[in-house]
Amino acid sequence: MALIRPTQRLEDCEPTAAEIAQIQRDRMARVKAELKKRDLTACILFDPTHIRYASGSRNMQVYSMRNPARYLFVPAEGKVVMFEYAGCDFLADGLDTIDEVRPATAISYYFCNDNLGDVTKRWAAELHELIQQCGGGKKIALESATSAAAFALQAYGYILSDAQEPLERARCIKVDNEIKMVRASLRAAEQGVRNLEAALVPGITENALWSHLHQHIIATDGDYIETRLLSSGPRTNPWFHECSTRVIEDGDLVGLDTDVVGRFGYYADFSRTFLCGKGQANAAQKTVYQLAYEQIHTNMELVKPGMSFSEYTTRAWKIPKPYQARRYFALAHGVGMCGEYPYIVHREDSDAKGYDGVFEPGMTLCIEGYIGHEDGGEGAKLEEQIYIRNDGSIELLSDYPFEQRLLG
Repeated sequence: MALIRPTQRLEDCEPTAAEIAQIQRDRMARVKAELKKRDLTACILFDPTHIRYASGSRNMQVYSMRNPARYLFVPAEGKVVMFEYAGCDFLADGLDTIDEVRPATAISYYFCNDNLGDVTKRWAAELHELIQQCGGGKKIALESATSAAAFALQAYGYILSDAQEPLERARCIKVDNEIKMVRASLRAAEQGVRNLEAALVPGITENALWSHLHQHIIATDGDYIETRLLSSGPRTNPWFHECSTRVIEDGDLVGLDTDVVGRFGYYADFSRTFLCGKGQANAAQKTVYQLAYEQIHTNMELVKPGMSFSEYTTRAWKIPKPYQARRYFALAHGVGMCGEYPYIVHREDSDAKGYDGVFEPGMTLCIEGYIGHEDGGEGAKLEEQIYIRNDGSIELLSDYPFEQRLLG
């Protein structure tokens, strides 16, 4: 089946205010459904991505990743309570996914010093009271909190599980019109990459080049870039060298993985490799690029709803032996507000790291490609983002051209 080409139509890439409100309600409904499926009375969310997914609330996303100073109480049945950072209660105004806003109790040594034990007990007592109002079941889910917080809830007799499981399963199937948010994030990130590519000239540093993408993401109401994956020349192999002060030279390959948490909080995740300067690519550069291109296009075309991950792994493009040692860590992975379930590894890694599952309508996926020779030289990183539509067709979401000098 041929891939459906990306759309640039405004009505497909820009949700209306009414659609945004409904998307937020539908996402909350998916979270509650996953709680009920697991007989969980409630979950307590600290991960800012999960808080935003469930409620639409955004506040200090990066700060909140390491400071347990705001959290969301979501019951399977009952009142949703946002515990917001001090002085920020107004940020939830207009969100009908949240029934009440309370000041958060910050539960870390940074905030509490030697009072942390007593503060954590007060935190647990307040959550215990809320859980009792929701029927008093003993199974609850918790994530990204402190170990002391978990122990304090266990002292009330609660059986704890990891909230990541129901949240990952909720997020992996997109609700109606949610894909518009994904497309909106991609369209903004693609313009940022155009700005970056236009600034790619010999003599610019990796960090200075990378900053052009950052500037556009912030200017278009994106959140942040999750990694520092831009490298040039010999630093493109092996992959995962972080962006640096290296000066990019004429004729270098320059690899980029966007990893943008962009508009509406959605991940715009595609990879491209560029050729610096106006000259022609050499034979080695063309070889790695064309192999990476073949890899992602073959693997994209294999995806179909109902196919198991194990079948996909077995049928995936086979990496030539000299490039196997430096393969990318995954064949494909889910994507929404960030990387998410599922995570599908290469056949070489399936016994040690793989798990099975099924591609389903509503999933968005990133198909990964990287080729770097085990003996060194430059490498090529490519990646595309796709969507399994409800009718079973596959839509290519990312819309950025490939380097014709490397394909020719």
